[in-house]
Amino acid sequence: MLRLISFAVGAILSLAVLIAAALPRDKAEPDPHAALHKHPKHVEFAQDGIFGKFDRAQLQRGYQVYKEVCAACHSMNLVAFRNLTALGFTEAEVKALAAQSDVPTIDDKTGDETTRKAVPADHFPAPFPNDAAAKAANNGKAPPDLSLIAKARHGGASYLYSILTGYEDKPADVEIAETAHYNPYFAGLAIAMPAPLTSDGQVEYADGTKASIDQMAKDVSAFMEWAAEPKLEDRKRMGLGVLMFLLILCVITFRSYKKIWANVKGH
Repeated sequence: MLRLISFAVGAILSLAVLIAAALPRDKAEPDPHAALHKHPKHVEFAQDGIFGKFDRAQLQRGYQVYKEVCAACHSMNLVAFRNLTALGFTEAEVKALAAQSDVPTIDDKTGDETTRKAVPADHFPAPFPNDAAAKAANNGKAPPDLSLIAKARHGGASYLYSILTGYEDKPADVEIAETAHYNPYFAGLAIAMPAPLTSDGQVEYADGTKASIDQMAKDVSAFMEWAAEPKLEDRKRMGLGVLMFLLILCVITFRSYKKIWANVKGH
């Protein structure tokens, strides 16, 4: 009897599923702007591919772009000045770069809030004291921290490059907020951030490289990918080592197999 009841319940549930699947469903409203959204541009970076490595000179230029253009609005709270030695800066250069920034501290004598020159152990200072101040200064939207932005967005450095170089005039049939800016590479097409790179030569590179908008966008995008994945090269080296080990192990295993079964009929 129990089996009969279980079979009947199962049959009823199956029939209900089939009926539900056959019922007409309300089709979702198509997004009128979906056709305007663009995928990230194809950009080649030195760190791409299994053998790719970061271009240290490019990372140094990218840091300069971040410092002179992006740092006015965006923080990188997870990056410390001492991490810049991985970009090829010497310890003396890192110390000098850190000293160009002020970080908040407390006066030991009075207990009042004050500032001091940053040291290599300090993290990059934030441009705003808190989120409320950041929102108030940016039309109600706090600029995101850029420490992990390359990992948080599909496409990584290519996506960031596309955003930086993708600002366009708004089509007549597209409506966006007055405070927003049209960028087909950004979800929703409307981005609160105005184009940060506006003209060639906006940054004067220390190494003499011509600072075109395209070059600056590539450099700062590569720098942000390094910030998000500073151990990228180590992971690639480890992966290659593991593959070589497995390859050698397979060869040894196969040769051992052939030797052990060499005198056995049928092998």
